Amino acid sequence: MPDSLSIKDNRTGKSYEIPIQDDAIRAMDLRQIKTSDSDFGLLSYDPAFMNTASCRSSITYIDGDRGILRYRGYPIEELAEKCNYLEVAYLLVHGELPSKNQYEEWKHNVTYHTMVHENVKKFLEEFRYDAHPMGMLVSAVAALSTFYPDAKHFSDENSRRLQIHRLIGKTPTIAAFAYRHSMGMAYVYPDNDLDYAENFLTMMYKPPASSTFEANPVLAKALDVLFVLHADHEQNASTSAMRSVGSTHADPYSCAAAAAAALYGPLHGGANEEVLRMLEEIGSKDKVPEIIRQVKDKKRLLMGFGHRVYKNYDPRAQIIKRIADQVFEVTGRNKLLDIALELEKVALSDDYFISKHLYPNVDFYSGLIYQAMGFPTDIFPVLFAIPRMSGWLAQWQEMLLDPEQKISRPRQIYTGYPERHIPAQT
Repeated sequence: MPDSLSIKDNRTGKSYEIPIQDDAIRAMDLRQIKTSDSDFGLLSYDPAFMNTASCRSSITYIDGDRGILRYRGYPIEELAEKCNYLEVAYLLVHGELPSKNQYEEWKHNVTYHTMVHENVKKFLEEFRYDAHPMGMLVSAVAALSTFYPDAKHFSDENSRRLQIHRLIGKTPTIAAFAYRHSMGMAYVYPDNDLDYAENFLTMMYKPPASSTFEANPVLAKALDVLFVLHADHEQNASTSAMRSVGSTHADPYSCAAAAAAALYGPLHGGANEEVLRMLEEIGSKDKVPEIIRQVKDKKRLLMGFGHRVYKNYDPRAQIIKRIADQVFEVTGRNKLLDIALELEKVALSDDYFISKHLYPNVDFYSGLIYQAMGFPTDIFPVLFAIPRMSGWLAQWQEMLLDPEQKISRPRQIYTGYPERHIPAQT
């Protein structure tokens, strides 16, 4: 068997041939390796799924060693340059870029569903004034399942499509409402004449007493590109949550809420917020060498450097770095940029960081752009969740249509007590 793995179990002396397909073996094939008929069979142990493929997917391709990211085969660099976010969202969900007619229909359907039920607005109003916007988003997305009971008909293609339109359309509205609530400002309803990013910026920043507001086109374009870069990223923690909860046949709103909750964590969607806090703590360029020394001595972490997947420069970070210059021409130079550039310069010339493949990732510069555009740090993970919704939904739909997928149920290696008994009362 040429495409196979030969395994000899030294416990029994038996040999096994395990088929190899797509450079992987099936974990269930290990179950045949037993010491006796009563033996459960061999398990693979992989904490945090460092080297386990949980699915087959045709959505996103990553080559971390070469710094490659593609959606449906298209390089992220080309998509960021030539497509807007809604075109990319269509690509993720449908598998191909839309024709002109398909795009107009898609844009209409998403735009048609930007409004939320008035009760959703009342629901958000019940949060404390200082509630974290991401907590509000998670809760509100989950609450949408009670407004759309038809979402449980996931096997119906038309129903799935409707829920996808709703979630991509309503997420920016909920996000903007959460921000306005935290600022004590009246909500601004969606304007269906605006583009996706422009509409979001308008709902965020339109003054309550103003009859007109026009988002700066440079900032709207920059935000749209950031949405493209964040739309999907293979089987990360939040996407895995979306698929795992979706495997139970929960409705997509509950699945998306679970994914957003995973994104809430500072090691995932909150990472760019941590980068910003780190840069503010450093305070000036002359402190960078000391920070680098502390990192090398393992006394602190360098936020925004390194990635679980990329062992090269994150391709999204290179695009964001270029966008930053355009944004700062409008907003003025972010005072933290010089610290970030110095930190990158010193780190990338140090053998310690080079040997460990610690390059800037997507979070390193995105927080600087968001801050320059006036977004408070608390809303950074929300800005991540808005575009990632299309990726989550594409992954959810692919999972539902995959005949190999079953309810997610990882195994464990039990390390507790063997059987024991409560002593008799004396």
